[in-house]
Amino acid sequence: MPSIKQNNSYGEASIRVLKGLEPVKQRPGMYTRTDNPLHIIQEVIDNAADEALAGHGSRIGVTLHADGSISVEDDGRGIPFGLHPEEQVPVIEIVYTRLHAGGKFDKGAGGAYSFSGGLHGVGVSVTNALAKRLQVTVWREGQVAALCFGNGGDVIEPLVLRKASAGDRKHGTTVRVWPDAKYFESADLPRAELLHLLRSKAVLMPGVTVTLTVEKAGQKDPEVTTWKYAAGLRDYLQQSLVADPLIPLFEGAQYASASESENFAEGEGAAWCVAFTDEGTLLRESYVNLIPTVAGGTHESGLKDGLFGAIKGFIDLHSLLPKGVKLMPEDVFSRASFVLSAKVLDPQFQGQIKERLNSRDALRLVSAYVKPALELWLNQHVDLGKKLAELVIRQAQTRQRASQKVEKRKGSGVAVLPGKLTDCESRDLLFNEVFLVEGDSAGGSAKMGRNKETQAVLPLRGKVLNTWEVDRDRLFGNTEIHDIAVAVGVDPHGPNDEPDFSGLRYGKVCILSDADVDGSHIQVLLLTLFFRHFPKLVERGHVYIARPPLYRIDAPARGKRPAAKLYALDEGELEAALDKLRKEGAKEGSWSISRFKGLGEMNAEQLWETTLNPETRRLLPVSWLDRGFDATGTLLGKLMGKGEAQARRDLMELRGDEVEVDV
Repeated sequence: MPSIKQNNSYGEASIRVLKGLEPVKQRPGMYTRTDNPLHIIQEVIDNAADEALAGHGSRIGVTLHADGSISVEDDGRGIPFGLHPEEQVPVIEIVYTRLHAGGKFDKGAGGAYSFSGGLHGVGVSVTNALAKRLQVTVWREGQVAALCFGNGGDVIEPLVLRKASAGDRKHGTTVRVWPDAKYFESADLPRAELLHLLRSKAVLMPGVTVTLTVEKAGQKDPEVTTWKYAAGLRDYLQQSLVADPLIPLFEGAQYASASESENFAEGEGAAWCVAFTDEGTLLRESYVNLIPTVAGGTHESGLKDGLFGAIKGFIDLHSLLPKGVKLMPEDVFSRASFVLSAKVLDPQFQGQIKERLNSRDALRLVSAYVKPALELWLNQHVDLGKKLAELVIRQAQTRQRASQKVEKRKGSGVAVLPGKLTDCESRDLLFNEVFLVEGDSAGGSAKMGRNKETQAVLPLRGKVLNTWEVDRDRLFGNTEIHDIAVAVGVDPHGPNDEPDFSGLRYGKVCILSDADVDGSHIQVLLLTLFFRHFPKLVERGHVYIARPPLYRIDAPARGKRPAAKLYALDEGELEAALDKLRKEGAKEGSWSISRFKGLGEMNAEQLWETTLNPETRRLLPVSWLDRGFDATGTLLGKLMGKGEAQARRDLMELRGDEVEVDV
């Protein structure tokens, strides 16, 4: 049989540089959702909404054309179409063809946008990259500009200018998009999600008219739906509730003024409306600069923190809490429906699709406004406050009874817990979590910085044994693995076993190691242990990886912002933080940057703020590869098998030419 010679050459010519919009077309899933084109259309809608949010527009219109294209029009200022002073290319062309370009980066005084959701700079350029055709028409300064793109972002009809005629509008932008079906699982827009998105824009911008027009082939008159809300959040929440609220809706809005000395930028703040119900389905919606954050984030955590602080304070003031009952934030939040709209100057989102807000300052921002407002309301309406307190205490008692039942099912003969485990006080799996911490030094900081009620710490000495080829009945010969199994409360098992989870002691098992190469190695060793010998823990969603920061930036005072300590997960976040400091007026080099050599260098307060606090930390859930359990096992086998050195070499040679450099 003839041998097949593979061409595995790897040299300078093997490195491919992706330019322009190529990265988006190569891996669209990194930039947008690929189940349908709604998100790339939402990017255009968000731009129109940003104009209204900035006070320059009062109308947004969306049209679903019979040919499958979608138009979005607004009456804002219109995208500038003159030559960019540095690039010498029409600005409108740069906006639609360059990643990381746009007016939302200009946050200085007099910038184009003070508050907006489009901060990644890859919004409508992604829309253009994933479209067969995209047409832009702008009315601005007495002129009309038209430009057309095709083939995934190429200019196919160059910019054409004409003088505006009497029938033209004075200002605004219309964008018409033909999404390219090859990038999406379905070419159809989900109508219900689109309706909800447009309705929410009208709710969050009282006085702005939002219209959806649906054309149908063969029908002369299109279907038109219009939204315009005068009362905003209150009307929306009231109409959406399926059960009567226990107390009147708690609503408010507050934004930082120029005279405030707190560490908030002028105009930052939040509007909210909260309803407490004893039964029925809850409605929970949050937005940041009009962008829907369906996965929540730190602004929702700020709302929870503010509500909990005010209600707990009221209960303590009136001595309403029965003996033996401990309140937790979820007791307050579990029966709360809300609509929250936050305005944040420079929001940091998780991922390009902006589903979750990560900005740590947003928690303090929202909490600082919600808590005093609710405290005042409760003390002005004591009878209603006591009615709300009864609901919260009932939720706490129900939770504690449920956790006691779990404890009773454990029975006698529970293994003695490891001596180095610093356990938590609660036995509620919904909140309990154990941190497997690299080293005794970091373990000491974690013990001091943790929440003793819900967080346990188990320090690990050195690197855990590679268990890929260790028999299950020999696992407990290793002290570290024995301690992990006993602390978690689940015995080692295989993928087809049905282990006894009645002894599970924590809802989250969190791997906490240094943000360096050794820390990554420890993560892989522990992930190997869980995959090979505790796969059901992973399958049920109990295993997580904590991500501590690698850098600390000591930022100087700038403007009304006092000196502060900032943290960055990696080099990319470090550069983004420095850019933000520059835009806030900090002089180049006025800050100092420290690189954490390990968790042991963090004091308890820093470790809590960056890595342990559930509201501000980065915690990644662990799951199988998209291709499933077997594919995950195959990859881990190549990485961890003692006899797989050649497979690891082949893997590096095979993937070596896939290095990409975005420019």
